[in-house]
Amino acid sequence: MITIKDVAKLAGVSASTVSRAISGNIPVEKETRDKVMQAVEELHYEPNALAKGLKEGKTNTIGLIIPNIGNHLFPPLVKGVEETARKSGYTVILCNTENNLEIEKTYLEKMQKRLVDGFIIATAREKSTHILDMEAEGVPVVLLIRHLGNAVDAVILDNYKGAYEAVSYLLARGRKKIAIINGEQELSLYRERFNGYQEALKKAGETVVPQLVLDDAFGEENGYAVMVGLLRSGQMPDAVFATTDLRAIGAIRAIKDFGYRVPEDIAVIGFDDFEFTKLLSPRLTTVSQPLYDMGKLAVEKLITIMDNKNKVTPIIDVMEPTLVLRDST
Repeated sequence: MITIKDVAKLAGVSASTVSRAISGNIPVEKETRDKVMQAVEELHYEPNALAKGLKEGKTNTIGLIIPNIGNHLFPPLVKGVEETARKSGYTVILCNTENNLEIEKTYLEKMQKRLVDGFIIATAREKSTHILDMEAEGVPVVLLIRHLGNAVDAVILDNYKGAYEAVSYLLARGRKKIAIINGEQELSLYRERFNGYQEALKKAGETVVPQLVLDDAFGEENGYAVMVGLLRSGQMPDAVFATTDLRAIGAIRAIKDFGYRVPEDIAVIGFDDFEFTKLLSPRLTTVSQPLYDMGKLAVEKLITIMDNKNKVTPIIDVMEPTLVLRDST
């Protein structure tokens, strides 16, 4: 699909200049406008219906893009989005991408053609240049959970603070050999959690032990597998900070299978505060995210963007985590 960036490159101008030249709302020098229109014709570019301002009227529809509906993270998030949108007169179309970039792009392209008023996207990663293209074209977008720096409006958690407080708590309890079960470092939230882990150790005068940094854990089974590998290696930690609750659950299962006790031998902290974690044995200490409120705020931000004809600089809203203490520590 030809984008406004393609037109800008061929015309030798910026994407914003292309947007102004096409819309006709802001004066552009004739020579520049002619170059833009020639590039539009050569590339057969069709301006996005949303970017043209929905001259035929709004559809009062929001597209919500999530990576995995099976992840326990998303039901409260979706509920926050849906209930807030409904109260504001909007309908939400939910799209599940299964973490597949091509599926995501197809959903976005189809919904833009059907005049969806704006998008809330919870799938952003470093490769998400198509989202940056949408932002450049003036499509109303708010990112949720993940972000792309300061390029697009977003609602995220202070992941760094959540990790820092969790690891600092373990250190204050006398735990020194703290392992981390990491997430995908391509995703901003896991990079931030890893940074928080490292900074807490550094401030306490401890060093990061490479053997205690466990990567490539995508859920409970992988959390179990990397913890088994660590215990077999002879690197016995006295605590584990898992970057999701599912990874923490997998770690606890592995610890028990090796005959160790939680928290007496190895303390464990998770991240998310899924509802069922308080039903485990031991009940899981974890970092809680205000997921419903994050979904609610994302809708409120998107409606503000859609109602504001003069686009302002993107704003990243960062919400506070809460360390919830239970039996696993």
